[in-house]
Amino acid sequence: MNKPTKRKLHWTSLMLLCLAIFIVPAGSAFAAVNKPFPQHTTYTSGTIKPNNVTQTAMDNVVKSKWDAWKGAYLKPAGTGKYYVKYNSDGETVSEAIGYGMLFTVLMAGYDSNAQTYYNGLYNYYKAHPSSINPYLMSWKQNSSFQNVEGQNSATDGDMDIAYSLLLAHRQWGSSGTVNYLQAANNIINAIMSNDINQSRWTIRLGDWATSGSYDTATRPSDFLLNHFKAFQAATGDSRWQNVTNQTYTLINSLFSGYSSSTGLLPDFVVYSNNTYKPAAPNFLESDRDGAYNYNSCRVPWRIATDYLLTGDNRALSQLTQLNNWIKAKTGGTPGNIKDGYKLDGTTFGSYNSGAFYGPFGVGAMTSSANQSWLNSLWSHTAGSAAEDYYEDSLKLFSLIVMSGNWWTY
Repeated sequence: MNKPTKRKLHWTSLMLLCLAIFIVPAGSAFAAVNKPFPQHTTYTSGTIKPNNVTQTAMDNVVKSKWDAWKGAYLKPAGTGKYYVKYNSDGETVSEAIGYGMLFTVLMAGYDSNAQTYYNGLYNYYKAHPSSINPYLMSWKQNSSFQNVEGQNSATDGDMDIAYSLLLAHRQWGSSGTVNYLQAANNIINAIMSNDINQSRWTIRLGDWATSGSYDTATRPSDFLLNHFKAFQAATGDSRWQNVTNQTYTLINSLFSGYSSSTGLLPDFVVYSNNTYKPAAPNFLESDRDGAYNYNSCRVPWRIATDYLLTGDNRALSQLTQLNNWIKAKTGGTPGNIKDGYKLDGTTFGSYNSGAFYGPFGVGAMTSSANQSWLNSLWSHTAGSAAEDYYEDSLKLFSLIVMSGNWWTY
């Protein structure tokens, strides 16, 4: 056999180098991952994590649940775009896009395609602007990716997209294909302009909710306190402090006035006769609009996360009562949690939904008094079978936080 020439070796090396560059997934080839999963964040002193399993075991559960979620719900939406399949009809909503953007930025490092997915979801968001403010996202699309049911925004979707962009800036930097920090500032400023009632500093239901009883209505599952603090840190806009303060005031007003024995908050809140109160039946979505139903099941995750990360204890009394009530209500058995309660604790739900028991696990992290309850909630959530998009999303978020892998801007 003839000995290869230097020229042939050089040519072969160049071909192998080009091939290597070609086959590395887009997104992972150009940006270092600064905060790879797992992160093992140190939460506020005195808070707890499950102690009936190892950290490695918890991390592996999150990886497994992420792989399953991605396989079931993260889908291509044309060239350079991804979307989150929200129902069997193939529709999606801005909430789902925000969830997908949060998951992909948090799972980077484990998932080598995370930035490709993230940028695809970002491109989908950009392709569906609200007609009221183009930096906000139109809230719903059909299976053909056409806007349906009004080209306006839902505040929680807007806020999760914005928060994910801040995390993306920390994760990958902003000098690549997308300037994440600039994009974050654009949507944060739009949220302040159109999703916040600046006379009362409450969170609107969306950019459309500017008249009548909708103008002053709000939704406790949108009480994203840690997001508000990140928005203020990123933009320097001190008005976010007003939103944070008003939100904590509202939590305690609802707790003391309507659920002092349970700590439960309603799906929707209205302002009437100079006070905030649970919405009447059928205010917006169902006859359970004033109860703890499929919106407010997210409350323990959303509110407790701020305490875990910042130690802000202004809602700790409400969270403590919520923990004490649900432990007693279920006899310490997560399988007894049902999907719906009146604010006085009366059960009307009948299904053991992951959208309810997962977030209760995050709420349980506030005190060592809840250790055995937290351990049971972890095991119940980690071992649960797949449900639908919403339940599986809230379970995955809850497992990420419970395992110590949530982090902030």
